Amino acid sequence: MANAALTESQKVVLENEVIQRMGRRARDYQQISLYRDVNPLDWEDWRWQMKNRITKFDQISQVVTLTAAEIEGIKTAKGRMAMAITPYWAALIDQDDPNCPIRRQAIPTDSEFKISPYEMADPCGEDSDSPAPHLVHRYPDRVLLLATESCAMYCRHCTRRRLVGHEERQEDPLERWDKAIEYIRSNKKVRDVLISGGDPFTLEDDVLEELLKKVRQIPHVEFLRLGTRVPVTLPQRITGTTIAMLKKYAPLWISIHFNHPKEITKRTRIACEMLADAGFPLGSQTVLLKGINDRPSTMRRLMHELLRIRVRPYYIYQCDLVRGTQHFRTPVESGISIIEKLRGHTSGYAVPIYVIDAPGGGGKIPISPAYIVSQAKGKYVLRNYEGKVFTYLE
Repeated sequence: MANAALTESQKVVLENEVIQRMGRRARDYQQISLYRDVNPLDWEDWRWQMKNRITKFDQISQVVTLTAAEIEGIKTAKGRMAMAITPYWAALIDQDDPNCPIRRQAIPTDSEFKISPYEMADPCGEDSDSPAPHLVHRYPDRVLLLATESCAMYCRHCTRRRLVGHEERQEDPLERWDKAIEYIRSNKKVRDVLISGGDPFTLEDDVLEELLKKVRQIPHVEFLRLGTRVPVTLPQRITGTTIAMLKKYAPLWISIHFNHPKEITKRTRIACEMLADAGFPLGSQTVLLKGINDRPSTMRRLMHELLRIRVRPYYIYQCDLVRGTQHFRTPVESGISIIEKLRGHTSGYAVPIYVIDAPGGGGKIPISPAYIVSQAKGKYVLRNYEGKVFTYLE
């Protein structure tokens, strides 16, 4: 256990601090029979959380009253993208509401096994843009490095469900990146590296540090980013030790996947505050999901809550055409309507960019409401957020 080296007095101090920080959350999880005897120190240990993820029917049935669709989904979801839910996330689920936004993102249903005609295994065309193992190079000056196939929780709308979920370690985690690092080193056009996965924060600190060190040693890499959902699904993973390690490789930008206001708990707020206080710029990436966040009022509340914890709303993604996600996808018009009800109606910082990742590898394409009514040489007729029309003369 990570806390085994603590003295008894230190354990008491830490336990009191955990309870004080988590407030009602520290008591809530003990109302679930599965976690009744778990003490707060174990609950705060991210390795304990990973080790005790819900992966079996008899575990999740102690947390929620399952529907027939969920029972069938759990039985069918095998191999990659099998169910894995952190105890922390499980404690947020409404046990009686099948439409709970936390629940729908985590528990498989039989809808995942209904494939629509346009869905693909690799909707973003990443495999065809992979010049080296674990690397995607689509845009001229930036690459995506897939550090791991592991996540703290497997979101049911995952775009990379063809890759994630394979957690057996049959190779040295450092050697597996050698060809990707060599490619970046040999291509001087690459100035921006996004490390994602899976989730890089499922790696141990020393392994993640070695990867960051290898990338930082490449002279022409100016911009280094981490893509993660861990502050949302496993906020205990953000520790003081981890923060101290990350600061050695600043400037480092962190993109966090948030989908619903209910995800912003006291514990997630603490994790984001730790990152922000350490000087890391934080941005959010949200997937537009039917019945979860496709109401403008829900999305506006999420954007406002993100700003309150110093996370800048960045992208809203149209749910990709990945196999088994038809039940999550909204009409594109829903995304346009959300942007229209944000732009001009709230702070500019709270208005993200709505994008579609063009099927087959075309990259991110911004989708916006039509604000240009007409244009002629030297003349633009424009519509503002209130629907009023103005003329701009060049």
